[in-house]
Amino acid sequence: MTETKTSNRPRETRSGIIGRPFDRIDGPLKVRGDATYAYENTLEGTAFGYILGAAVAKGRIAEIDTAEAERAPAVLLIMTHRNAPAQPDFGPAVTPTVPEVFTRARPALNSERVRYYDEPVALVVAETFEAARAAAGLIKVRYDEEPGLYDLSGHVADAYAPKRTNAGFETDSVIGDFESAFAAAPVKLDATYRTPFEHHNPMEPHATLAAWSGNELTIHTSAQTLANFRAGVASTLRIPPERVRIVSPFIGGGFGSKLIAHADTILAALAAQVLQRPVKIALTRQQMFANAGHRAEMIQQVRLSADTDGRLTGIAHDVWSATSSFEEYCEQTAVFARSLYAAPNRVTRHRLVPLDINRGEWMRSPGEAPGMLAFECAMDELAERLGLDPIELRIRNEPARDPERGVPFSTRNLVACMEEGARRFGWERRNPTPGRAREGRKLIGYGMAAAIRPNYIGAATARVAIDGDGRVTARLDMTDIGTGTYTILTQIAADSLGVPISSIKVELGDSRFPRTAGSGGSWGAASAGSALHNACNALRERILEAAQSSEASPLRGANAAEASFADGEISVGQRSASLADLVRRIAPDGFEAEGSVAAGAATPSYKAYSQHSYGAHFAEVAVDCDTGEIRMRRMLAVMGAGRILNPKTARSQIIGGMTWGIGAALMEQTVLDRRYGHFVNHDLAEYHVPINGDVPEMEVVFLEEHDDKANPFGAKGIGELGVCGAGAAVANAIYNATGVRVRDFPITLDKVLPALPVIAI
Repeated sequence: MTETKTSNRPRETRSGIIGRPFDRIDGPLKVRGDATYAYENTLEGTAFGYILGAAVAKGRIAEIDTAEAERAPAVLLIMTHRNAPAQPDFGPAVTPTVPEVFTRARPALNSERVRYYDEPVALVVAETFEAARAAAGLIKVRYDEEPGLYDLSGHVADAYAPKRTNAGFETDSVIGDFESAFAAAPVKLDATYRTPFEHHNPMEPHATLAAWSGNELTIHTSAQTLANFRAGVASTLRIPPERVRIVSPFIGGGFGSKLIAHADTILAALAAQVLQRPVKIALTRQQMFANAGHRAEMIQQVRLSADTDGRLTGIAHDVWSATSSFEEYCEQTAVFARSLYAAPNRVTRHRLVPLDINRGEWMRSPGEAPGMLAFECAMDELAERLGLDPIELRIRNEPARDPERGVPFSTRNLVACMEEGARRFGWERRNPTPGRAREGRKLIGYGMAAAIRPNYIGAATARVAIDGDGRVTARLDMTDIGTGTYTILTQIAADSLGVPISSIKVELGDSRFPRTAGSGGSWGAASAGSALHNACNALRERILEAAQSSEASPLRGANAAEASFADGEISVGQRSASLADLVRRIAPDGFEAEGSVAAGAATPSYKAYSQHSYGAHFAEVAVDCDTGEIRMRRMLAVMGAGRILNPKTARSQIIGGMTWGIGAALMEQTVLDRRYGHFVNHDLAEYHVPINGDVPEMEVVFLEEHDDKANPFGAKGIGELGVCGAGAAVANAIYNATGVRVRDFPITLDKVLPALPVIAI
């Protein structure tokens, strides 16, 4: 097993450096403040924009008066639907294909229609941010307001079946006859869970600096996928993508909210074009709640049927989710249930209720995060009805093959994760009867949940070059959203070429570099890393070809099949040469090569296996008998996620996901005003996320695993695995502590306190 505790920087050895806990390459830059984020970029003559949002959620602008604002000091431009450059219409709510969701035109200020609260209705550009903000307050807007729909629960009867869910998954799946199995089962559960609107809230706001040079546009922005931003901007501005350059070398978090261009990017580009000078715009924290995506509110019905031995005879997971009336987004909330446990009769369904709000978007672990929060609580409830340990119930329903696709698993260590987690956590000390374990006036509870997350590979290309001094430069348009991409790719290049990390320079976040799938869906390291690995192999071949034929080469005529690259040298049989010296002799200008990897879903080998990462979460909580206050005490995650490229950065990602699980279970909730359609708690003062004082002792363990079906490294994505099931483990621990089962998340004091058992002092 791979332990996560690290101390000194590891030595580089001939055995390679992949899998070693190296410090982040970009760490010193961030500590010194030299890692430049989007809004920190400066260009001569930059003007500043401020967006004015709509004060109604649905209607039309009847009148907009900008005269006073135009006279305000330092104002350069006020853009509204009356004078904004022409853009294409937004188009249909559903694009013909999945990729077009990311690349479609997203016009701003192109209509008098208001589709959601705080939608941009004007942009003020001034010499300073303060001047722009002050002038925006002088704009007078009169609306013809229209009645809107803002209540998911009240309009479930209006739900419809979308043609697809996110990423193109089938909306429904049906295996066997669930209804008959459920009716005949001796033990069954029918429970409804509710998960609220949630918001990403990355520390770095969405921000853009746009500048034109002739007909070429350069955009410094905070983007997870540069190719998507480039295509979306080009579609909106009706220019070829080749005329758009996106630059985003450092990103202060995204969590899925920075996969597409938002209003800050489009409006900065338009204003810069009109003014012919650079324009910088950042969304305020409050504006991000309406204009930068969210996880939609959902109602989930989970029905489970089992025989008296605890073997599932049926699984049904139905989801009703809010969506936007003008652009559909259907989170794949029940899809994971198609692969998690064995049962002969199965149903998963997704339904949407259109509301007059902005579209939902991809939020960390879309599907699994809200879906497992409900489903893994349902498994806990079923275990209690059966009188079984929750782990034992899951083990008894471990499938030999993918339950719905019928293909083998590439690897599957879920049972091993649960068993190892139980041993390390001390699961045997858990009292199976809720409300029985006490420490003074504290009720103590243990909970667990399984974790599953698909393994994806996105198409990617990398370019790598070595110069006459042996310095290696790798270039990809891949991004680092704080997950350690610079470090992982440096390790891969160093390992592939057998050179020290100090010889490698990785350059990311520029659309001029070879295209990758970017950061999202937990595919980043595996996709970009595989492309870089292949590029390094191609570079090795070029070097060896030249070394065999060049008269200046000490390896002339050597058998390339016997060559090895290690410790900065090339060795062929009994002969060896310094790589830097060899390149200097045979190619003073160096060598360059590219390598690519195809999207996994497009390859037969990928389709032949069910590829997932797995894990088990364990949580201990204490609940105050008198106040109902819930405090986390400790958490453990045991993960089977293929080969771990860097245990140090991997541990950080899993801990981040576990923290998200705490937030989902206990505090994260955005409240939509059902009268007026705006999010009430739209800042970090009232949208509560876990802070240091909320996070307990956390332990992460990675099982030794190598998935040779996944990619050249045998690695799998882990960026989102940590949140999958983590919240359910917390919720199950609260039930074990109190005997109070809350199915309406988050689990807050008002939902726990009234039902707490009365315990004498």
